Amino acid sequence: MKIIVTGGAGFLGSRVVELLLQRLDAGDPPVPFEEIVSLDLAECPVADRRVRSVVGDVASPELLEEEVTDDVVGIYHLAAVLSGGSEENFDLAMRVNVDGTRALLEAARRTGARPRVVFTSSLAVFGGDPPEVVPEEWAEQPDSTYGALKAVGELLVNEYSRRGYVDGRICRLPTISVRPGRPNSAASSFASGIVREPLNGEAAPCPVPHETRMWLSSPRAAVANLVRALEVEGELIGAWRGMNVPGISVTVGEMLEALERIGGAEARALVHDAPDQAVMDIVCSWPGEFEVQRMLELGFVRDRNVDRLIRQYVEDFAPGAGRPAEEHDDAAPAAREA
Repeated sequence: MKIIVTGGAGFLGSRVVELLLQRLDAGDPPVPFEEIVSLDLAECPVADRRVRSVVGDVASPELLEEEVTDDVVGIYHLAAVLSGGSEENFDLAMRVNVDGTRALLEAARRTGARPRVVFTSSLAVFGGDPPEVVPEEWAEQPDSTYGALKAVGELLVNEYSRRGYVDGRICRLPTISVRPGRPNSAASSFASGIVREPLNGEAAPCPVPHETRMWLSSPRAAVANLVRALEVEGELIGAWRGMNVPGISVTVGEMLEALERIGGAEARALVHDAPDQAVMDIVCSWPGEFEVQRMLELGFVRDRNVDRLIRQYVEDFAPGAGRPAEEHDDAAPAAREA
């Protein structure tokens, strides 16, 4: 039995692989499995005999037909063209984010095995004029190509679940902050950059107003929630498989205040305002807070506060850091909210 992770070479994908293996070693896997197959354009960085890397185009029906077989018990579909890239290259985004998603679901359908499918969606499916706190039943109204294509993916996953072809779980992830490394093509990449770069002694632009409210999750909490999504029984989620994954609601100004508390005035001084209308058009259309009590009751988690979120970056990605996610109090069940 195997689990497939598209985007398994990426930041979140590789960490999902690691936590799945940790759970397996602890005798508590979210579903029974023996192998993890990473489908990506690069090798999965997790060195483990139980991980097999398949390097190729995850939108290729031929590749998916070969790898998505009747012994697949779970699929994580993380691979996607991100928000900035989707605005720049509509055709590529359509091929990967829509055609690739449908090809993956069709491959799963053909097995007859009804695997659990965890599809990572985004806050970008929302737009228009949402309420201050978005309820679970609020309808999608995307204001970007990325959001529109993720909304299409959500409908596909839900329909394939309704028909009994897969057991889908749609995870609308908060903006992940603070990521290590360099900026990526996501419009929200600055939410990591305005913390990461100053803590590393580098200048960072802030492209949005300080009052911009964001829905954030640390990498630890996001990975714990993705693993929980595979584990929770489908009937507990309900007929509509869309889930607003828990996060914390923080303004950009509050992030900068926390940066100063943790990194000092010198770090805060390295952030300068650099308004970017293209980024604002995307990010400022996203809601800044969601109703997630039911998700917490289902065992999903969230971070304690913005200071802990930033300290996690220091703990996990500074030299010598890297305890397993499950050892952190910030990946605790709802009764022990992080």
